[in-house]
Amino acid sequence: MTGATRGGAAWAPALRLVVGAVTFGLLSAVGTAAAAQETAGERAGAVPSCTSEQLIADSAQRIGTGQVRISLINDGPKACVLKGYPTVALAGQGSPDRHKPLNVVRQGQARAVHLPVGGRAWTQLTFAPVLGEAGGYCSSGAEPTVAPSMVLGVGRGGLQLAPDDGGNFALCGTSVRATAFRGSTS
Repeated sequence: MTGATRGGAAWAPALRLVVGAVTFGLLSAVGTAAAAQETAGERAGAVPSCTSEQLIADSAQRIGTGQVRISLINDGPKACVLKGYPTVALAGQGSPDRHKPLNVVRQGQARAVHLPVGGRAWTQLTFAPVLGEAGGYCSSGAEPTVAPSMVLGVGRGGLQLAPDDGGNFALCGTSVRATAFRGSTS
């Protein structure tokens, strides 16, 4: 019995070595196949995700009380795909360290938007409005937040923009509703 135990114990490390080599070979083959598939996808014309470096946003167009529509344009050099929702922060008087990130409440289902060079997409943002005239107030009793610009987070970066009417962004609370990006013909 003692000899059988030693013999069985001697086989265990060898068996682990063989199983490890086979596993490594299979994982290497999967990695190689994935890399080949990715390369084939690039050759077949797979369209990459849009980056903030290739997107431009001209301004935030006011479309109602507490609502703005932001159009993004693919400025090239290649077509790209935009999907999902933006992040949003209010920018404080030109100082990046004074920005105020907002909680984004997502509206609608996200779909991939294919943007050729020059193609457009848009998102609509809705803020809790400030009530009253110049002094303004929030129905919740909170102090209104006012900022001259916002940073729209898209494509692993940010685009800073101001309202198209030259005013400020004014809102109550710390949330904004944002639609998923949609394609546009204009």
